[in-house]
Amino acid sequence: MGVSVDEFLAMLDELPEVKMSHGGEWIGLKVRGKGFGYLWEATETVGLKATIEEQIALVAERPEVFEVQFTAGRFGWVVVHLDRIEADELFELVAEAWCLTAPQQLVDDFEATHEIGQLRQQVHPG
Repeated sequence: MGVSVDEFLAMLDELPEVKMSHGGEWIGLKVRGKGFGYLWEATETVGLKATIEEQIALVAERPEVFEVQFTAGRFGWVVVHLDRIEADELFELVAEAWCLTAPQQLVDDFEATHEIGQLRQQVHPG
């Protein structure tokens, strides 16, 4: 169980147009200039954009894995402890954060070609 920082960074290669920017103690994750996540290598944690409902549910279900980071508008950012989460669940959360941020056409193109798009269609048809 658990995902290393290097494994997390490798996940980002699956998402189109991800850019990283160093901000001192953290690395910002952006798609087309808009942020969807942060990585703190020293603490092996990641902050990810989510819906407020998802933020509340994740923290309530597994507070040892997830923490509330902050809320901004209609989004609730969540801190994920990398050493306490499975890779497939983490990728799903990262992809969701990316989808909440990327332009719709980029999201549609990604979901049409990546297996996670097929999974999202099964969960959220039409």
